[in-house]
Amino acid sequence: MAESRWSEQERRYLRMACRLARKAAGRTSPNPIVGAVLVRAGKIIGTGYHRKAGADHAEIVALKDAGARAKGATLYITLEPCSHFGRTPPCADALIRAGIKAVVAGMSDPNPRVAGRGFTKLRRAGITVRVGLCEAECRKLLEAFAKFVTRRVPFVTLKLAATLDGKIATASGDSHWISGEESRALVHRWRNVMDAVVVGAATVRADDPRLTCRLAGGRNPYRVVLDSGLRIPLTAQLLRLKDSEKTIVATTAKASAAKIRALEALGAQVWRLPARDKRVAWRPLLKKLAAQGIVSVLIEGGAAVAASALKNNIVDKVAFFYAPKIIGGDARVMIDGLAIGQMARAIPLKKLKVRKSGNDILVTGYL
Repeated sequence: MAESRWSEQERRYLRMACRLARKAAGRTSPNPIVGAVLVRAGKIIGTGYHRKAGADHAEIVALKDAGARAKGATLYITLEPCSHFGRTPPCADALIRAGIKAVVAGMSDPNPRVAGRGFTKLRRAGITVRVGLCEAECRKLLEAFAKFVTRRVPFVTLKLAATLDGKIATASGDSHWISGEESRALVHRWRNVMDAVVVGAATVRADDPRLTCRLAGGRNPYRVVLDSGLRIPLTAQLLRLKDSEKTIVATTAKASAAKIRALEALGAQVWRLPARDKRVAWRPLLKKLAAQGIVSVLIEGGAAVAASALKNNIVDKVAFFYAPKIIGGDARVMIDGLAIGQMARAIPLKKLKVRKSGNDILVTGYL
């Protein structure tokens, strides 16, 4: 439906639902983040959002908030109400029982188990259904869930921080700090809403990162280390954290059994996975992450991991920070060789956006 057919008041209601949905970003996997607003006679009578998997869905929270006032109301919601039994009963049935008059949704559910069935059930019950208000914003909210639920692998973002001439460290390996404080704070906000962060063993040995979220009230993502030969030192900080079970070391069949036992004794999970080009194969890793309910992945480096991810076509989005610094050709490149011999084979980016991040420049785009 064309945006011109929606009133400004309707847009405000749906945008409010989007803001509500964002409150639970990173908390609902493998479920989507969803926000809902109930309106009757021009007044908001109930709001809600899905807080975590297994808890009430957004529309149920809004119905409980509104109580008996929900009869005859219009529901503004970011995503099509579900029509099937999962960990909770169908929300479409609850809306029908509550006497909802109309539903205005941002988008249909990409989940094949729903995919329009919720709207059909509502319409058959006499409820007016309109779809497409603030659709672009809603699809952005649910881009990771949409990939996960249709392809059963996580949505992957590749994040790198480099100097203006595309270097991620000096020739000696020093990289503290390339990006500025504002950019580093933004990465912590991303970790707060991403399900997992991935780095290579070389990054762990060189930088000894914790890969935690250091925001007040934030939550840590899973920390995944790609380490085909189990070179990770047992003294690494990410092996000494309170939530040690959220550290996953992905390795291959050549890994030492004794090293695996030592890592598991520290609380880490060790996954033996197939190898490709002597590295942990990406697709088996992503499928196993998805099986754990991990919907979104943030690759944080380094150059070899970035190149491997791009070569294997598993990256959905890039986020590159460029600092206003130059360190020259003897420094370390941000992405290792991709064996691209002709410009026509260069990896194109779509939906490119450029903005300031403190003194840095943040470039995002989709593959």
